[in-house]
Amino acid sequence: MFALWYLTFAVDEIRKRLAWLFSSNKPAAPALDNKPANPAPAKESAPAPAPAPAPAPKPAVVPAPKPEPPKPAPVVAKPTPVPVPATAPAAPKEEPAPKPKPEPVPAPVVAPPKPTPPPAKPSSPPKQADKMPIPLPKSLTEANTNGQNGNAANGGNVDERAFAGQQAEKVLPAAKEASNDFIKGETNAFIQSIKEAQQLGERKQDTMVDAAVLAKLEEGYAKLAASDSKSLLKKYLTKEVFDNLKNKVTPTFKSTLLDVIQSGLENHDSGVGIYAPDAEAYTVFADLFDPIIEDYHGGFKKTDKHPASTFGDVSTFGNVDPTNEYVISTRVRCGRSMQGYPFNPCLTEAQYKEMEGKVSSTLSGLEGELKGKFYPLTGMEKAVQQQLIDDHFLFKEGDRFLQAANACRFWPSGRGIYHNDAKTFLVWCNEEDHLRIISMQQGGDLGQIYKRLVTAVNEIEKRVPFSHDDRLGFLTFCPTNLGTTIRASVHIKVPKLASNKAKLEEVAAKYNLQVRGTRGEHTEAEGGVYDISNKRRMGLTEFEAVKEMYDGITELIKLEKSL
Repeated sequence: MFALWYLTFAVDEIRKRLAWLFSSNKPAAPALDNKPANPAPAKESAPAPAPAPAPAPKPAVVPAPKPEPPKPAPVVAKPTPVPVPATAPAAPKEEPAPKPKPEPVPAPVVAPPKPTPPPAKPSSPPKQADKMPIPLPKSLTEANTNGQNGNAANGGNVDERAFAGQQAEKVLPAAKEASNDFIKGETNAFIQSIKEAQQLGERKQDTMVDAAVLAKLEEGYAKLAASDSKSLLKKYLTKEVFDNLKNKVTPTFKSTLLDVIQSGLENHDSGVGIYAPDAEAYTVFADLFDPIIEDYHGGFKKTDKHPASTFGDVSTFGNVDPTNEYVISTRVRCGRSMQGYPFNPCLTEAQYKEMEGKVSSTLSGLEGELKGKFYPLTGMEKAVQQQLIDDHFLFKEGDRFLQAANACRFWPSGRGIYHNDAKTFLVWCNEEDHLRIISMQQGGDLGQIYKRLVTAVNEIEKRVPFSHDDRLGFLTFCPTNLGTTIRASVHIKVPKLASNKAKLEEVAAKYNLQVRGTRGEHTEAEGGVYDISNKRRMGLTEFEAVKEMYDGITELIKLEKSL
């Protein structure tokens, strides 16, 4: 019987606290700090008479303003057979309505008498109710409070009170969900305001181009449009594209359209005519870069994605000219940009020197066939300089195309050359790209040369992370070197085909090959020797790029023999 009474008391306490939870203007009920004392044992008596009917409900009382309840002194809890619901403090100057005298409640039947436990500790005084931190919807509050207080005041039975407690427990998840929705909504609104502010800042950045730069752009564009230039720059820099891009700058380094096209504006004989001053330029000036990339790299569209880096089976390739009749030398190189640094036009002298130090220390750790020495251009001895020139290893200060692109600043600071003892492996530091990694030797043994390059690239990348883009592949200063950055070439003599250079270029184009002069781009053939290489570097793997050169050179030699 005591357990039943205690359950009734506990359910009533839970109900009162739930009612307070959804009615923030009510004072808190006294805390249940201690377990209530057992009721005094009753003497054995005759069976209790049938219970009397429930008392009539209280008459309605007009509500009056309620003052702040005073904090009473601690009261020692006394055991009672039946808990009495707490009543609200009386309103000032208002006589409460008389309450009907309740019928006597029959004494509960209890077990044999037990020793009376010590008095309970004083309960905590009632505290002023706190406001709920987040208001709940009115419908939710009313749905879970209507009728519950009335049932308690009218002395509802145990089942009704238990049911009321269960209903109140269902409210808690709904209240928590409503609070989460409120917080989520406020968070989303805050994030949206930040995005709008960022977009506004980007729009403001679009109009930060200096007036002198704009004037130079307008003048240069007018001259290019009136020229007979065959460059890809002139082909794709329409008036509409020009007007759309001329006021834009890259977010980090503030590079302008002039930085991108200046070389092509000054050199109308350029084949391409544009460079990327920093990696962000490929995105900011995409309206110009994308069609040029698609044209040069054989249909690599702006919706295409460069495949993952794959060097394939390095033992696949053999010697393209086993008899050494046509191929004088073979070379495979790739360009790399060091992660965390812009391209040449945006580099400071301190950054040039810092990069040179990193490259020098990295290459000094190479072993085996790749072991060699680094030669900085700054302070180079005359004897060393002459030897590098004789070996055709020393690169000179950039040509007029690179100079116009502002790629030769602080020369020769931060520049240097590394080669192995056998002079079959080289690295150029800060010539056009941050790194040019080169494997070469006399004759046409492409397989051996390619294997050496792959080994070197993998070893260097363990120590120096490279800049890479998911769509464009490895990033470089010139858009023609994007993607694999691989250029596999031969110095070859094909006198019959070369008697008509236009015909030679036409045949080479069928195999995606590019014909250059002996010393590379923008040079002439010396002694009938041409530099022929793969042209495509994007939309295919490193292995596929080298294979295009291998297959194309094999076919050119067959054609030369047949003439």
